[in-house]
Amino acid sequence: MGFWQAIASGFSNYVTFSGRAIRSEYWFWVLFTIIGGIATEILDTAISGASPLNAVFNLITFLPSLALSVRRLHDINRTGWWVLIAFTVIGIFVLIYWACKKGTPGPNRFGPDPFAAVGQISPPPAA
Repeated sequence: MGFWQAIASGFSNYVTFSGRAIRSEYWFWVLFTIIGGIATEILDTAISGASPLNAVFNLITFLPSLALSVRRLHDINRTGWWVLIAFTVIGIFVLIYWACKKGTPGPNRFGPDPFAAVGQISPPPAA
């Protein structure tokens, strides 16, 4: 999955907490939120006065980020509730490690393998 596909997928599935998300989808989204956060913070400091660009960007990307994190955990066959471990210091490192892991090959309890579906070509229509 490419960068723009991952961004489009993140916003189109912003309330989808079921299913699975592949590593590239997750990490391209993380890259997008980091770049967007830095850009809006720079714009906020460049504009004199109280500018809410960064706050608005964070609000817009919060729910898609949470949903994508849950779907990424589903890809490694973990329940989405594990995202709450981020409230501990060591839990952040555990989540980063899990986000780097390869997903469960084949279907798991959260759905079919999304990576296998990316490379598949649809069968020709029956004549």
